[in-house]
Order: sequence, then structure tokens, then C-alpha cells
Amino acid sequence: MATPHTIAVAGKGGVGKTTICGMMIDYLCGKKQGPVLVVDADANANLNEVLGVEVETSLGAIREEMANAELKGTIPSGMTKAEYAEFKFNSAIIEEDDFDMLVMGRTQGKGCYCYVNGVLKTQVDKYAKNYSYIVMDNEAGLEHVARGTLPKVDTMLLISDCSRRGIQAAARVAEIVEEMELKPAQMGLIVNRAPDGQLDDGVKEEIAKHGLILLGVVPQDEGVYRCDCAGEPSAKLPATNAVKAAVKGIMQSLGL
Repeated sequence: MATPHTIAVAGKGGVGKTTICGMMIDYLCGKKQGPVLVVDADANANLNEVLGVEVETSLGAIREEMANAELKGTIPSGMTKAEYAEFKFNSAIIEEDDFDMLVMGRTQGKGCYCYVNGVLKTQVDKYAKNYSYIVMDNEAGLEHVARGTLPKVDTMLLISDCSRRGIQAAARVAEIVEEMELKPAQMGLIVNRAPDGQLDDGVKEEIAKHGLILLGVVPQDEGVYRCDCAGEPSAKLPATNAVKAAVKGIMQSLGL
């Protein structure tokens, strides 16, 4: 299988980034062009809920389990720390019909993700060839992308709501991408939750001011709102849903 097409999604919290990400994943799975690896790297996101997937563990939880095992000396004899981490890592993969999913989660104790993130990078590198697409949902700071978890970034999607602050946050992410010299093949902005799917002149001016490429506008939608309120997977809304249709159009315009 060829090298997967990698998609990184980023934006500030509360703009509906995870909903858009879930719709994108559902679209890619619907194409039936090979499996998708989903990496939820936003500690505040609930991508699994948008997709309708149960999560039993996360890499953050495994990090804590490993730390406790080291402290108590309960790492199985005959296994190195790295071997134990990889063994535990395998248990974190959620396998669905059309995609596999890894959830970074959040750690409870002190310290960072550095060690577990290194294991994740190794595993992603090892298994990437088995997937047609890799989709990573990120925090606005792109911390995990910065650590090189993805082998490369082909498409970088910046998500904002239709507010000036949201556009400004997306522009900062674009600056981070440039500073890190990620050089994605394509990068642009998707504006979410626009009333009637339209942007007012002030938002258009803000987008132009920062030189962002507008890939598409996604309307405010009652169906998505109801799913969020009821804890139901919005990615499973029918194809006729306005948000789903808008995301499909954007993905097709990107050649995906």
C-alpha cells in the first residue's frame, strides 16, 4: 500500500473542530478506499463521541499505568520498559470496521507525554503503510505535530467559528506551521457555524488580513446541535445534513 495521506486538523477550543473532524473521517471511510487511522491528540476533545466509539483506555492513562508499574516494580520480568510500553500501546488501538483510533487523553500526574509520544511515533511509523489516510485532531498549539508524531503533513486544516477571535487563532496556528517548516502540500481555513452558511464582511476582512485561504464555510446546524446535546454521534447524521454536505464538498475540492 502506498504512503498514507496525512491530514492534521487544528483550531482553538469551542469552534466545533472535533465535529468537523468526525464528519471528515466519516466521509473518508465512506469512500471505501482503504482504512483510516484516527489519532485524537486534543486532550480536551471527544472525537470518539462524535464518531460513536467507546474508549477503554488512552495513551495518557497508559503513561500513568507505566509510571505506577515502575514505582511499584510490577513491570513483568523479562520485559524492558520500552517492550512493556509497546505491549500496553497495542491495547490502546480501537478497531472499527473502516478505521482504527488512538486517543492521547490527558495525564493525571506530573510530567509530559515525551516518552509515550515517542512510542506512538514509532508505532505510527511502523504501521502507517497499512492505512490510506491518517487523520490527527490537534490542540491549537500543534504540540503533537511539533513532536513529529506524523511522518509528514499533507493537508493542514485550520478550523474557526465565524468570529474574529476564531480567525485570529487560526492565523496563529498557520504561523506555527510556518515556523515549524511543516510545509504541507495544502493548508487552508474552514469556517464553522456560520448563520445560513454566510460570512459577514468583518469576518471576510479578518481572513484577508491574515492571508488565509478560505476552503469553505460550514453552516450552523440544528441537527448537530441536537446530537451534541443528546450525546449522540453527529458523524452518523444522514448525508443530507447541511454540515455533512458542506464538509463533503470541501473534501472533494481538496481532492480527497
